[in-house]
Amino acid sequence: MGASVTELREIGPFERMVTLTIPPEALEAGKRSAAARLAKEAKVKGFRPGKAPLKVVETLVGVEAFRKEAIEDAIPPVLTKALEEAELSPAVTPRLADIRDGGETVDVDVLITLWPTLSEVPEYAGMRVEVDIPEVGEDDVTAQVERMRRQFAELEDVSREGFDGDLVLVDVNTSLDGAEYSAGSAKDMLYEIGSGAFLSGMDEALRGAGAGSIVAFDTALPQGIGTDGGKPVKVRALVKQVKAKRLPALTDEWVKEVSEFESIAEMRAELAVQMADIRRRSAWRHVEDRALADLVAALTVELPAGLVEAEMDSIFHRFAHRLEEQGVRFEQYLALTGQDDKNFVADLRSQAELNLKIRLLLEGVADQEGITVERPELEDAITALAAVARVSREDYVAALSEGGRELALAGDILRRKAIDRILDLVVPVDATGADVELPPRAETKSVVGDGDDAAGASPGDDDGPEPAEV
Repeated sequence: MGASVTELREIGPFERMVTLTIPPEALEAGKRSAAARLAKEAKVKGFRPGKAPLKVVETLVGVEAFRKEAIEDAIPPVLTKALEEAELSPAVTPRLADIRDGGETVDVDVLITLWPTLSEVPEYAGMRVEVDIPEVGEDDVTAQVERMRRQFAELEDVSREGFDGDLVLVDVNTSLDGAEYSAGSAKDMLYEIGSGAFLSGMDEALRGAGAGSIVAFDTALPQGIGTDGGKPVKVRALVKQVKAKRLPALTDEWVKEVSEFESIAEMRAELAVQMADIRRRSAWRHVEDRALADLVAALTVELPAGLVEAEMDSIFHRFAHRLEEQGVRFEQYLALTGQDDKNFVADLRSQAELNLKIRLLLEGVADQEGITVERPELEDAITALAAVARVSREDYVAALSEGGRELALAGDILRRKAIDRILDLVVPVDATGADVELPPRAETKSVVGDGDDAAGASPGDDDGPEPAEV
C-alpha cells in the first residue's frame, strides 16, 4: 500500500507529528473497505449483507459522508507502513490530528507518542534509606487479641436501642428538592452506629433509636457527589432491627478452641514474637517505597500527555471494574469518600505519572544492570498464576496469548527483578543514620497480621500482576 511521509516534526521530547500523503490507490482500497462495512451495517435492500455495489452504498449514505468513511478506512494500513519505514514505534494508539482532502490525494497529520527513555538513571548503589521499626508493646498485643475476638464476634438481635458499635438494619430515603435521591437511598442497609459513614448526621440520628423507629434529619450531600455535592437534602430512616456484637469471653478455653495455644499467656507471648518478626520483615516494603520515591524524585523526564492519558484510562478501568465487583457505583464511591470529580481526576493523573516514572526507572535499572527474563522464569510465573486463578495451566496460557498479556507479564517480572536489585544495593539506616540489619527478603506467612486495617480501594491500588481472566 503506497504512502509517503512528507514531513516528520518533533513537537516534544517523545512526540512526533507525522504528515502522510494517502495516494489514489490507497484511497480506492479505503472506498472498497468502507463500502463493504457500510453495506453490512445498512442492510441494503435487494443485496446480501456486505454485497451491495460501491456506487449503491455511496448513494445511500451520501457522497461526502462516504468519502469521509473511505478516508478513515484508508489511513490505518497506510499509517502502519509509513511507521515501519520511519522506524517509529508508538507507545499508545496514534491520534489523528488533521485531514486535508485535496481530491486526488489526501494529506493527514498523525500525532505519534513514543515510549520515553531516560538519559541517566539516578544513582541507587549505596543509597542510604531510613527505616523505622516500631517496638511491639503490650498494648499492641492487646489490640491484636481484641481484633481476633472481633473476628469471632456474633451478631445477635437485641430489643434495646442502638448505640455506638451496634449495627442497625435500616431503609434510608433521601430526598433532594422533594424527589428521591437514589445515591443517598438504600434498602436493608446494615449500618454501624458511630462509623461516620454514608451521610453526615446519620450517627446522631440513629444513636438511641430502636427497632420500628423512624428518624429524620436534614443534612447536605458530600461535596464529592458531582454537581449535587453540598446541596441540602432531607433524610428519613426506618430502623428494622438492632444487632449487637457479642464478643467471645477471653478465656484459656476459648484460646484452645480457636488457636494452637493452650492459654492466653502463651498466645500473647507468641503473638508478640510474630508481630515483631512481621514488622522487621515488612520494613523491606518501607525501604522499597522510600527508595523508589527518592529515585523517582531524582528523575528528569517529561512525560508525553498522550501516554499519561492512556495510563489514566488504564487505572480508571481497573478501578471501576473493582467497584463493579463490589456492587458500588462510581457516584456512590465519590459520595462515600467525600471526593469531587476534579480531585479524583487530579489524583488519577498523579498516580498515572507516578506509575509511568516508576516503570521508566525500573526499566532503566534493568537495562543498566543487564537484567533479563528467561523463559523458565516466565513459565514458573504462569504456573503460579494459573494456580491462583484456579484454572488449568493450558487454559491460562491460552488466555495470556489471546489477550496479548504474556509480554506484559514478562515486563512485570523484569521490573520486580529490577526492584530486587535496587534493594540489594541500598543501605537501610535508622533515624540516627546507623546501619540497620534486616532479615533476608523472603516471603513469610503467619497466623496473624500486624494489625493494620486494610486500606480502602483507590485508583492507584496496584499490587502487581493479577491472574488473567479465563
